[in-house]
Amino acid sequence: MDELLWNLTVMGMCYVYIVALILVSPRLPLPKKVSRKVLHSMIGNLPLIMPFFTSSIFPFLVASPFIIVTLLATPYSPIKLGEKMRGLSGLTEEGHSMGLVLYAVSYTGLAYLFGVRPYIVAAGIFPMAYGDSLAAVFGEYYGRHKYKVFERKSIEGSIGMFLGSIVSLALAFLYFGFFYPFTFNPLVPAAAIAGLVTIIEGVSPKGLDNVAVPILGAATFLLLTGGT
Repeated sequence: MDELLWNLTVMGMCYVYIVALILVSPRLPLPKKVSRKVLHSMIGNLPLIMPFFTSSIFPFLVASPFIIVTLLATPYSPIKLGEKMRGLSGLTEEGHSMGLVLYAVSYTGLAYLFGVRPYIVAAGIFPMAYGDSLAAVFGEYYGRHKYKVFERKSIEGSIGMFLGSIVSLALAFLYFGFFYPFTFNPLVPAAAIAGLVTIIEGVSPKGLDNVAVPILGAATFLLLTGGT
């Protein structure tokens, strides 16, 4: 198959996946907060597809439209959403309406910079996709021991953040090891990133963890491994 056609095919499959998630997530028989985290987690899987691209521009083209889509779901949207897209606006957490937009911006930036090294993208995105999602679930249902820096969080939620991050990162690095010649123990960067982002998530105000966690997660991986 022609290289351009191959990349366009993979990109098209990614678009279908994203659109399906956006349309299905609001209709899941789950609380809105859980549905929002399902969307976060499932979109976070996209770095796993990046090794199949042959040019770094295509991961960027996959991620960048999501900025516009998530912006349209916020109260700051310059246009009215169509009926089919209204459910997405319900996925923006109260008080954090720009969280999904910031998540998309971080995702796009990492895809642009490291599209040919998707394991670096995963180092930044997986803690938000799985760590932050598990933190929300743990905090919502088991969060009895509270603390506050800028916002009220729970120790149980922070435990969820750490567990979701370290497990997802370790599995992601093992997966990417089939495509790239890694020489490091995947548990080392996974544990270091998980520990740092857990602290960052605990002190970040008003959804800023959607930027801070991806950037610092990727930066930590680069510092520890040299980017391989």
